[in-house]
Amino acid sequence: MEHRSDRSSGLPLPDVRPECRELAHAAVRLDGQAMHLLLEQVIEEYGLVAAWEEVMAPVLHAVGRRWAASDDRHVEVEHLLSWQVSTALRRAAVSAPASADVETPVVLACMPAETHTLPLEALAAGLAERALPTRMFGGAVPAEVLQWAVRRSGPGVVVLWSQARPTASYALAQHLAETTFGVRGARMTPLVVLTGPGWAGPRRGAAFTRPRSLREALDVICRMHAERLGETLH
Repeated sequence: MEHRSDRSSGLPLPDVRPECRELAHAAVRLDGQAMHLLLEQVIEEYGLVAAWEEVMAPVLHAVGRRWAASDDRHVEVEHLLSWQVSTALRRAAVSAPASADVETPVVLACMPAETHTLPLEALAAGLAERALPTRMFGGAVPAEVLQWAVRRSGPGVVVLWSQARPTASYALAQHLAETTFGVRGARMTPLVVLTGPGWAGPRRGAAFTRPRSLREALDVICRMHAERLGETLH
């Protein structure tokens, strides 16, 4: 799709929802209150997935492209927009219905050298919206911390996010997939899902699931979590 500069914001945007252009305009103006109200509105009106895929992500990408092409100018726009998006996502997660199952959570974490967390925050909010219990560990989680998080949480599913190939590690993913937890005689291992463009390219480790979008990731994780929960009950 051809990207054209939106005159109201100066950002390269494709054919998008009107709210997308409104958010871009507010971001360039550094109008935090307008961003807050608009993000709240689109999540309520369209739902978390559509709000992320059709409003938040396009504007974030447009701001990122403008920053990359402007010799580090406009970084303040990206920081404020990211903060407002993160706040909206966390608010959506907190307001979602609580899960009755607290024994088999979904663990979400960025790879040890990965600091981009917003897509993973969107996934956490989407899982909360579907009433799945989560443990969100955020960005740049050290390998040993990831292993302890798995052992202590006893997750049905572990989701690892990588934004760029240098941060992706199939060796660590495999190690986590083999990490055991639970009582002796009934040890279990988690199912591992790899998310983010950092895992793109030739598949290494055919056992790993790699969803390509937020919507697909939510469907895959919900199905895997239900299957693993069923195993623990038998």
